[in-house]
Amino acid sequence: MKKVKVGIIGTGNIGTDLLVKIQRSEILECGIFAGRSSDSNGIRKAEQLGVTTSCDSIKYIQNNPDCCEIVFDATSSKIHLYNAPILKSLKKYTIDLTPSQVGKMCVPAINMAECLNSDNINLVTCGGQATIPIVYAIMKVHPEIEYVEIVASISSKSAGPGTRANIDEFTQTTRDAITEFTGVKRAKAIIVLNPAEPPVLMHNTIYAKMENPNIERLHIEIMAMAKKIQKYVPGFKITLGPVAENNRVTTMVEVVGLGDFLPKYSGNLDIITCAAVNMAEEYAKKKIL
Repeated sequence: MKKVKVGIIGTGNIGTDLLVKIQRSEILECGIFAGRSSDSNGIRKAEQLGVTTSCDSIKYIQNNPDCCEIVFDATSSKIHLYNAPILKSLKKYTIDLTPSQVGKMCVPAINMAECLNSDNINLVTCGGQATIPIVYAIMKVHPEIEYVEIVASISSKSAGPGTRANIDEFTQTTRDAITEFTGVKRAKAIIVLNPAEPPVLMHNTIYAKMENPNIERLHIEIMAMAKKIQKYVPGFKITLGPVAENNRVTTMVEVVGLGDFLPKYSGNLDIITCAAVNMAEEYAKKKIL
């Protein structure tokens, strides 16, 4: 089968994990791995794999538009604001892994079909990918809920410079996406960087304020949603709940990484790279191949 070429902008943890995942894809191949620093571990990894690299970032794609048909942007919100119009003018299907909110918000388990018809999709945040589907499932049973709160706890070691630079955007974008996808009136998102050793796995806690919850129906909807997510994020698991207490329903989610480029405790990065590759493969199958 002919493979579809993709470009990756950003050679940090997320970009490099994407690169390794794409190496084993039966549908995708990396045409260019571009960043800004020749000293990055990602560039060295790509060179070892025999992938074309560049330190000219998006300029390489501008000068060599045939190098890819799909572009992953794994830089930062600020840089994506610059990159997005350029990629649009080049007619590249763009998968944005920053919390920029430039493109259509995308959670594959919820709105994949719609996102295949957009030219720029935004994968919200790692916490968003892990929790929004669960809130969506809860709201199917109890659409009257008015307040939801999520807490994403990740290992400090899995939070590189890009993640740390985007902390404010993380909370804002996750909150906005929760309300957009689920219709809940108020939402709050919190991220905790846990310095514990050995490093902790990614844990997400979802709190939903409601009276008289139907726990049996909630359990059915939440488990059905978890199965959908596990098709592209094998390490996703419900670890608690749903449980009701004092007019509040609590559900906990754990994400274990695949261990491709990043350690297994970096489930926070793995869930968003898994979602990105899933979207790219579906787009390639439906729109290109």
